[in-house]
Amino acid sequence: MHIPDGFLDAKTAIASAGLSAVGIGVALRSVRRTSSARRVPLIGLAAAFVFAAQMLNFPVAGGTSGHLIGAVLVAVLLGPSAAVLAMTAVLVVQCFVFADGGVTALGANIFNMAVVAPGVGYAIYALVRRVAAGSLRARLLATAFAAWCATVAAAVLCAGELALSGTVAWNAAFPAMAGIHMLIAFGEAVITTLVVAAVARARPELLAPSGEIPARPRYAELAAYGVLVSLGLVAFVAPFASNWPDGLEKVATMLGFAQRAAATPILVAPWPAYTIPGFKSATSSTILAGGVGTLVAFILAYVLARGLTPASAARRRGPGGESSRA
Repeated sequence: MHIPDGFLDAKTAIASAGLSAVGIGVALRSVRRTSSARRVPLIGLAAAFVFAAQMLNFPVAGGTSGHLIGAVLVAVLLGPSAAVLAMTAVLVVQCFVFADGGVTALGANIFNMAVVAPGVGYAIYALVRRVAAGSLRARLLATAFAAWCATVAAAVLCAGELALSGTVAWNAAFPAMAGIHMLIAFGEAVITTLVVAAVARARPELLAPSGEIPARPRYAELAAYGVLVSLGLVAFVAPFASNWPDGLEKVATMLGFAQRAAATPILVAPWPAYTIPGFKSATSSTILAGGVGTLVAFILAYVLARGLTPASAARRRGPGGESSRA
């Protein structure tokens, strides 16, 4: 669902960039107020895992593939504000290093997948959890439904941006984008729910309310293991990902606007399409590029979150160094 250069006109690109800036600003303020410095490594881990997972395209139907967005997964585990930061870091790395999504469309891609998807998804997740019982089964049901809705919501927004740009008519873009991504969203829901279920069994403290979190959780150790798992996904699974076009690419071909993608990128990325120039082996090139991208996404999200949290952590401590919430 990464929109390339050429699909959006100037007014839509600028408007979506402005909305993205507002969403990121709200998320930054929330993280500064509420996040603990101990949980910062988890934001980096979330970015690394989502980056790696987005390389794993799975076949859907009719020669179309999809991949995890990951917004609801991060929002359920870390909260919607942390999800905005992690997803933004992923999209920035994808755009500037791998030309996955256009520079002019970066604001729209961030708005769709990093602002709206975690916001809508988490709101639905919280509502379903409030209505249903508080069991793990209810949590997983809420997770699955929220992941499905968030994916479809991002696709519908993408269709609206294409229509506002005059790229394709709304009455053609809406059913095409929504229809294909309703199918892709089932994959998103399954993957997200399986990961949350695994976390609930292995590290239940990550899903506990803040007051129930252990005093000294080993978040840094968990982040290190998680990054290794993410690198493993890139090394052993990404080379076997489906090479079918994703939902947006399929719709662009079906509706005849694929040729509007810019033939020459506005900014030349060093490793376009996750390939390193000069490598004889395409598989080795993909693995190395994906591994580097995973680490860069982790570092970018970690540094951003780490720069925000010390002040808020200090404010919550009393004169003796103990938390004022104790």
